[in-house]
Amino acid sequence: MNYHKTQAPQMNSNEAADALGVKFEHSIISTVNFRNEISIEIKLEQSFEILSYCKEKLDFDYLVDITAVDNLGNEPRYEVVYEIYSYQHGCHLRLKTGVTESEREAISAVDLWPTANWHEREAYDMLGITFKGHPDMRRILMWEGYPYYPLRKDFPLAGKTSEMPDVAFSEPVPLNGGPFVTSPCSASTDKREPRSREFIS
Repeated sequence: MNYHKTQAPQMNSNEAADALGVKFEHSIISTVNFRNEISIEIKLEQSFEILSYCKEKLDFDYLVDITAVDNLGNEPRYEVVYEIYSYQHGCHLRLKTGVTESEREAISAVDLWPTANWHEREAYDMLGITFKGHPDMRRILMWEGYPYYPLRKDFPLAGKTSEMPDVAFSEPVPLNGGPFVTSPCSASTDKREPRSREFIS
């Protein structure tokens, strides 16, 4: 009797991208290979179906991260980015989908990877993107009722004034002459990091 277990054939990122291209030919906008990292832009309407196929059929069992980008001045303005990994095949894919300023809603992946919960809440908290089907769509870092989304490109680096009696308040940070300072130089990274003024000789 043969007790040797047959190992499933290994698949790399290129082969996974090719499989998606065949299965979802009309739902993939572009595929880019940059420095051996595959980024696939997909249509928002089919995003859940494509992510589900990646998990169930292509064995991408690990959701590394969900992030969002504000491409201010472009349309769609926002981009939701999924970083997924297959432990079985040892390969990674990046899937991106556009979200318009008028809609500002993507489709939740919590039913596929429960860890999407906090990732999606952070995207909502920082950029105002909601996720249809999310079980608990509320802020995760800023306080409830905070009126702004700090990672939008039109949010000033110094911040904005906000007042919520008995909850929290914020004031813009003085950038010119503020408490931290750094200077351009050819030194190593640890020397170029911002330092408190009191430690600058």
